[in-house]
Amino acid sequence: MPSTRTAEPRRPGDLAHHASRLIRRFRRPLLGLWLAALAISGLGASSIADSLSGGGWYVPGADSTKAAQQLEHGFKGRGRTTVTLVIHDKRYESDDPRFEQRARDMARQVTAEPALKVTDSHGWTGLTPQNRSDYAGDDHHTVIDSLALDLDDGTARRELPKVQADLEDRFGPRGLDVSLVSPSSFWGEVNALSQEGLARAELITMPLIIVILLWLFRSVAAALASLAVGVSAIVFTLGVLAPVARHHELSVFVQNAATMLGLGVGVDYSLFMITRFKEQLARGQDVASAVAATLRTSGHTVVASGATVVLAMCTLFLIDLTVIFSLALGAVVVVAFCVLTTVLFLPVLLHLLGDRINAGRVRVPRSLGERFRRAAGKADDHRAADTTSVAGEENSRWFRLSLKVMARPVLFLTATSVVLVALAAPVAQLRTFSPDARILPEDSAARVGYDHMQDAFGVGTTSPIQVVVTSRAPLEESEQSEHLTRFSSRLEKLPHVDRVDSALPVLESASPQAPLKALAAPLLDRLPDDARDTVRHYVAEGNRALVLEVVPDTTASDDAARELLSRVQDEADQLPTSTLSSVIGGETAEGIEANRVIQDGLPQVVLVMLAAVYLVLLLTFRSLLLPLKAIAMNLLSIAATYGVLILVFQKGLGTGLLGFEQTDYLQNFVPVLLLALLFSLSTDYEVFLLDRVREEYLTTGDNTVSVARGLTRTAPLISGAAVLMVAVFGAFGFAGIVPIQQLGFGMAVAILLDATLVRLLLVPAAMRLMGRWNWWFPGRGDGAPVQQPAAARTAATKGRTWTR
Repeated sequence: MPSTRTAEPRRPGDLAHHASRLIRRFRRPLLGLWLAALAISGLGASSIADSLSGGGWYVPGADSTKAAQQLEHGFKGRGRTTVTLVIHDKRYESDDPRFEQRARDMARQVTAEPALKVTDSHGWTGLTPQNRSDYAGDDHHTVIDSLALDLDDGTARRELPKVQADLEDRFGPRGLDVSLVSPSSFWGEVNALSQEGLARAELITMPLIIVILLWLFRSVAAALASLAVGVSAIVFTLGVLAPVARHHELSVFVQNAATMLGLGVGVDYSLFMITRFKEQLARGQDVASAVAATLRTSGHTVVASGATVVLAMCTLFLIDLTVIFSLALGAVVVVAFCVLTTVLFLPVLLHLLGDRINAGRVRVPRSLGERFRRAAGKADDHRAADTTSVAGEENSRWFRLSLKVMARPVLFLTATSVVLVALAAPVAQLRTFSPDARILPEDSAARVGYDHMQDAFGVGTTSPIQVVVTSRAPLEESEQSEHLTRFSSRLEKLPHVDRVDSALPVLESASPQAPLKALAAPLLDRLPDDARDTVRHYVAEGNRALVLEVVPDTTASDDAARELLSRVQDEADQLPTSTLSSVIGGETAEGIEANRVIQDGLPQVVLVMLAAVYLVLLLTFRSLLLPLKAIAMNLLSIAATYGVLILVFQKGLGTGLLGFEQTDYLQNFVPVLLLALLFSLSTDYEVFLLDRVREEYLTTGDNTVSVARGLTRTAPLISGAAVLMVAVFGAFGFAGIVPIQQLGFGMAVAILLDATLVRLLLVPAAMRLMGRWNWWFPGRGDGAPVQQPAAARTAATKGRTWTR
């Protein structure tokens, strides 16, 4: 039987046609190139985890950054990286000789650990019994030492989790909880847990994606081709970022973001392309023509969508914070590779597979994917197939729903907006802060160490406010004793201060009238060794810098701690600036300064992002008003998503049921990252929907018809893509640590809202009210399209009456 396949008429200057021919001609070499690039990228991707940093929260030039840098040198028990060795003995109390023997033996083994490179220590195990009470906990089972490590921050974050795991295995069976507590150990643990969460998420996500793709495509070959695009984009991204991470600090969260977005967006884009390819084949086109038509339509949509996402994410580079830069870079690179693999390498697969794209048929009951089964079918006469398709569309529930919405546009627009505004109401209570140890699981060794310290020494011991005071002249030669003594006394009287740790009590014992005079060699040399070590823990060699550690009675992210930091700053400002200068560091200061950088950069991000999205949509649809509508709806959807996040994570609504942890705040990078991601991904669906609406509008010139048909042809695909993205983002949310929980859950909620309330109700209602103004553009009258001949329009609408 002769083939009924037809070639699509060639259009003058048709780049898609030329691209399809070139790809067909060189499809096997291109496939080899793709596989070789994957293999090379895979080598880099496999090693990127060892180069990623758990930090990225330090603000360049900020006081907290300066304080951390000044404490690296000259202080006993403090170094390039400083950790607190927490020893908790479950069997004996600290005044028992057996406790001391076990603690000293354990401390010797830890300080001798080659991976730690311990250069100095100060604390309970190195002091005599009469001088170590400050380093023994009130529970009589916990003691601490401060260790100076000759490790840079990045190396410490890689090595500390390994050492911590070894210590747990070595001493746990002996009844000892041995923990290394510091920002480096915390972020190292975050890094390790992030990798574990990533592996869990992938185990959950891959089967879900495969099942959903099989449900949508009804074909094993199509599902695997779609999955290949997302996986390729991730491998290429991590392979490119691996050498970058070795020379520049990149946050550990970049891997989560790249994998999550790569799977979601990559499979999403390929879904659009493969579905259109199958549809063109069903219309009777040959493979080359079907690929050309797919590139011309869905390929255009993918490029426009990808450009929007990349431009939106690039606006985050305006925020000078490494963690934000890392997340933005990962998103930009992975989305760029999603576009490239979709429009360059996926056509190679389509040419190689051809009709075999439907191989491995999967039979399931009729459902939301009926559109895909019809598109995959073969027809002897593509004109008859088109006629059947139109008739089927007008009888579909999507078509009926769109007409029902457009029959009462004001009602649906108002009701849907009220629902979204109600969900957005909690936004006024939004609180953000940087992550702290509470995001770690309770059974994590690092978390156990934090909990032991807080229980035994006070909740603020793990996050003191550090005031580093420097003097132009040696402190013993200056006349600043009185100023610093009064300063310390004022700090102790501030609300929510548990205590102030410094060298002043020891120095006062040697020189009551002028404590700093005791830093002079004759007096200092007469102090016992323990006392001199304590002085050097707080006063640097050279006697030009000292630190006062204000220990609050609350956690670092609490409002009381933030207020205390402000009061400490006010007190520090009263020191004589002619001879003394001060900087304030610690976890609370770092969090506030990181928050400030994000908040200060947010207006610029929003303005540039809105301008970029508007410009892309303007160029894509040649309309001045449609982009404004899209932006308004996206903002409403994002505000509703923020409201849901606040209800769940700040208010604790449903956290027990969902298995999340209530944190009383959102991680500070989550709202701004969600803004960029959701704005761009929502625009992704907008572009896909409006591209089809515009195709119909150019054919019929009827606004209502074009919206109804466009929504009918895209709603099953958008719904399927939304199910897929919700599954991907939700899996990462449920499998990750708290920041990824908030990010993944937020994106899942936003996609769900966007694919239902926004795309199915708000968009058709708004477009019905706007009428021909949807397509208004200067020089094109009142929005009239470049129409096809009247006969074609009449044929398209013959026998039907529409309400305009």
